[in-house]
Amino acid sequence: MTAPMFPGFPAATVEDLLALPEEGRRHELVEGIIVQKGAASGEHGLTQFRLATYLALFTRRFRRHVLGGWWFATEVDIYFDATNTLRPDVVGWRRDRVASAPSGIPVKERPDWVCEILSTNKGNDLIKKKRVYHRHEVPHYWIVDPAAETLTVYRWTPDAYEEVLVGKRGETIAVEPFSAMPLSVNSIFSDEEDDPPAP
Repeated sequence: MTAPMFPGFPAATVEDLLALPEEGRRHELVEGIIVQKGAASGEHGLTQFRLATYLALFTRRFRRHVLGGWWFATEVDIYFDATNTLRPDVVGWRRDRVASAPSGIPVKERPDWVCEILSTNKGNDLIKKKRVYHRHEVPHYWIVDPAAETLTVYRWTPDAYEEVLVGKRGETIAVEPFSAMPLSVNSIFSDEEDDPPAP
């Protein structure tokens, strides 16, 4: 479902978005237009779950080593401005900036990290939503592509997002903002461990 937007017609609002039936709702308000999120494949769902498993390390505090310091969520509505309420695949907030777990519908706290996993509606993730995240100064943006098995990491700069790193299958990378725990790229696309180095 998409709300048409023509000269003389008002943009859709967050109230319009939240008025959609809650059951099965997979929509976002992107630049004043209500857009249905792309169909999520099995690969998309598994990648989202595996990435969340890695991120769980950063929600816990250990006696000798502190990785905790983040709140994470999947598929929550986040209000950015009057014409943009987006639903990232995975999203995080630093606890030193946001003292308690973000709540409400939609969440009003600007995230510190966003990850989109590409699906059938990838143009929004690569262009429109990326512009919204940049405009609202989300510091870190990741794009995960299950088809290409790549992870692209962006860092906010005043002019545009700067591409910091592209990781691919077979690599273990220290990736911001979670560089304290290296990430095996294989682990977010399959149950396989990294291939051993060549002799």
